Amino acid sequence: MKWTEKAWTHTEGIYHAIVEMPFIQELITGTLAPEKFKFYIAQDAIYLNHFGRALSLIAARIHDQDHVLQFIQFAQGAIVVEKALHTSYFKTLDIKAQPPISPTCHHYTNFVLSTAALAQVEVAVASVLPCFWIYKAVGDHILSQSKQPNNPYQQWIDTYAGEEFAILVEKALHIANALARKCTHTQQTQMLEAYEKGCYLEWKFWDSAWHLEEWT
Repeated sequence: MKWTEKAWTHTEGIYHAIVEMPFIQELITGTLAPEKFKFYIAQDAIYLNHFGRALSLIAARIHDQDHVLQFIQFAQGAIVVEKALHTSYFKTLDIKAQPPISPTCHHYTNFVLSTAALAQVEVAVASVLPCFWIYKAVGDHILSQSKQPNNPYQQWIDTYAGEEFAILVEKALHIANALARKCTHTQQTQMLEAYEKGCYLEWKFWDSAWHLEEWT
């Protein structure tokens, strides 16, 4: 069994919790309150800047040259392609200034950056994988369930359920499996732990937007 297959089985409960949460259910129906999506997009833009840096750190540390090139492309995609989506929504939602970082966004960005910089590079790769794989799986799920014409969030859905993003995800999964094959059982377990934490933080990120999370 591939490492990614084990990882998905191990964290499948988190994925199901994500697709069942109110934020995702209302994305499907197009009824999500604009202020909650506005909160999400603004925090996601903050996260994206740090995520691109984490991918660049991994690219600098990874050994295989093909993998180096892939992570450079991942970083470019995170910064350029997805930022274009955010820019569009910033205009649509009239977001004029970057808000303060939320507690969950702060936690998540610190996790990916510190792991990318300090952990074994295989573990670092596993830590950023949920932002590829979970997003693709959730995007596909929403697209398959959405029957709402003129869904105001269709652009977001189409981005993560699209073929271009699917190609990036497959490349990321391939790299994770290639690295895991050369790891000891203990190292693979450390990869799994990092991946699981990333999955949990994906759930927490959407949950924080639903609750319009603030520092207390």
